Amino acid sequence: MHRVNKIVPAINPTGSLSVRETLRRKVAALFGILDGIYPAERLQRRAEKLSAVGLMRSRQLGRRVLALQRLVFDDPKITTIPREPEIPAILEDLQERVADLMARKSVETELDRRVADRMRERQDDYLREIRLQVLQETAGPETPATRRKLAELEQLEQVRLARTALEALRPKRLGHVVGQERAIRSLLAKLAVPIPQHVILYGPPGVGKTTVARLALEEAKQLRHTPFGEDAPFVEVDGSTLRWDHREATNPLLGSVHDPIYQGTRRDFADAGIPEPKLGLVTKAHGGVLFIDEIGELDAVLQAKLLKVLEDKRVRFESSYYDRDNPQLPAYVRRLFDEGAPADFVLIGATTKEPEEISPTLRSRCAEVFFDPLSPEDIQRIVRQAGRRLQVEVGTDVPRTISDYTIEGRKAVSMLADAYGAGLYRRRGSGGLRITLRDLHDVIRSGRLSASAPAKASGVPEVGRVFALGVTQYVGSIIEIEATAFPVAKRQRGTIRFNETAGSMAKDSVFNAASVIRRLAGIDVSHFDVHVNIIGGGQIDGPSAGLAVVLAMLSAIQRRRLRQDVAVTGEVSIQGKVKQVGGIPEKIYGARQAGMRKLVVPAENRLDAPPDVKGIEVVFASSVEDVLPHIVVGRRPRRRITQE
Repeated sequence: MHRVNKIVPAINPTGSLSVRETLRRKVAALFGILDGIYPAERLQRRAEKLSAVGLMRSRQLGRRVLALQRLVFDDPKITTIPREPEIPAILEDLQERVADLMARKSVETELDRRVADRMRERQDDYLREIRLQVLQETAGPETPATRRKLAELEQLEQVRLARTALEALRPKRLGHVVGQERAIRSLLAKLAVPIPQHVILYGPPGVGKTTVARLALEEAKQLRHTPFGEDAPFVEVDGSTLRWDHREATNPLLGSVHDPIYQGTRRDFADAGIPEPKLGLVTKAHGGVLFIDEIGELDAVLQAKLLKVLEDKRVRFESSYYDRDNPQLPAYVRRLFDEGAPADFVLIGATTKEPEEISPTLRSRCAEVFFDPLSPEDIQRIVRQAGRRLQVEVGTDVPRTISDYTIEGRKAVSMLADAYGAGLYRRRGSGGLRITLRDLHDVIRSGRLSASAPAKASGVPEVGRVFALGVTQYVGSIIEIEATAFPVAKRQRGTIRFNETAGSMAKDSVFNAASVIRRLAGIDVSHFDVHVNIIGGGQIDGPSAGLAVVLAMLSAIQRRRLRQDVAVTGEVSIQGKVKQVGGIPEKIYGARQAGMRKLVVPAENRLDAPPDVKGIEVVFASSVEDVLPHIVVGRRPRRRITQE
């Protein structure tokens, strides 16, 4: 770029170079180093920019040093030509500056090399991906067979059947739900408020617990004072299908973490060693309702963890693979591990179990709503509504017959839909369809159905036969009890027989009845052979059949007829008092299902009976004597107390 003037070195008398010559050589060396630091063209442009070209070619040492100053310090404003005594100090500064430039040049060179290597690696990876994509587009895993299967799958997607009968006939508004007015009001009072409560719904199967919960949320969305938004979700799950995995490998309810080695996270996460959180149903229900059907079947450990979520309103995630300092960690993964996932929802659980069978800890956090069993009139109304939705005519006797075979609304709708299908098939879909009793009988025979209340009320009084009531899963049912008595030849040699399979409660009720009869009527039961039978051999878990046993035995001994359209329930003490029992609402509906006109219950259960019972008279009694006028036909037996 520039021409170094050849100068004959000046030698002093001692044979060493002169000071001037040493300085000239240092200046020439610095120019050579600059040639190595900057490419020739770049140094030329730099010199032209700094007006240093002429100074570089000068034969004067001071002007060449000035050129070095401008080039090294990149400053065209340096204009003072240094004098020779100042040059050594200036050259020292220039050498320091040039050393810095050389060090920077070395670092830049190394960085450029590394960047080039990394770019080559990335380019190779990119080229491999492009080649793989091209291969997949041209050949890939697709074959004529796989493409044919894809076409078949797409063809299947085009086929759509009509909705199922239960889906089509499901109530669309709360006003369509039959027989649960009290439960609906109670649930709305706890859900459609500014501060909603967690709720547990109790009741028999098929009475509309799930449907009412879903529609209650829709009702609450329409009210401004509730916290539910228009898009508040209703997430439904069956508690019997949820189990806690002690390895925490999977947890669809609360969420889990897929570790990069054992559970197979996404490929990019696995390559970086990042655990991947999977959100659960509690987060999907955020801002809405989480409905757990059969919540009584929920695993105990999982139930405890759910209670913790209800308290914190968040779900926490943990993993031994989580490293918050990992620079490749996505922001959402870091946030889930550091802060957890939101889970602010209202829990609605449904169960067919008794409250005593539910965890007390869960019950303490939830309000409770009880659904009533459906009466025969309710079932008939449901059937008629379903017929209107199907747009078919329903025979007059069809709703009543269906109510004889089921007390579940869901089952009643299913029977009607089956009868509809049977009638449609028989008529080959021609003409206006009318569901007849014949169509329903086909369904009953093919399904081998049996009447839900095999014992029915009768207007003919009988001796030694009485109806008691039991409760199973919130469903009241008739218990038919009969007794017969024969005088024995030898006094006080009589025996008492009863169903051993009926349980210890039945045995206690029989012996208590012997004492009550002796106290009430002055009759020593030991003078008779008495046989008490629980028809069907059902297990009696409680003492509520005690009153029925007393009446059956007393009727058999005295040969007094008992009304067969009256049912009784209550525990009897040995003093003849009628004590309170449980399940009064269910027993009332069970008596109505059997066609009873009157039901006798303990006076202590007065507050347990619904205030608006229709279709049956409820009588409250404090003692056995209070019961006799309501069930014994004819003259009332005289009360005699024998002296012991």
